[in-house]
Amino acid sequence: MTLQVEILNPKATKLLRDLADMKLISITTKKDNQFISLLNRLRSKEKSAPTLAEITREVEAVRKKRHAR
Repeated sequence: MTLQVEILNPKATKLLRDLADMKLISITTKKDNQFISLLNRLRSKEKSAPTLAEITREVEAVRKKRHAR
C-alpha cells in the first residue's frame, strides 16, 4: 500500500524515520517535477507535442501581452 503524507510538524519526520529504522515502514522520496512528468506523458501520446522551450516562449508572450495592458 502506498500513502502520500504531508508533514505539518517537523517532529513527525523523526517519528517516521524511527519507524523506518525499525523496518515497519519504508520511506522513498520523489524528486521528479510533476509538471515535467505530465508533460512527458502527454508528449509520449502525441507526435507533434510542443517542447518545453516552445511552451516557455508562449507563456512569456502571453505574460508580456497581459502586462502591456
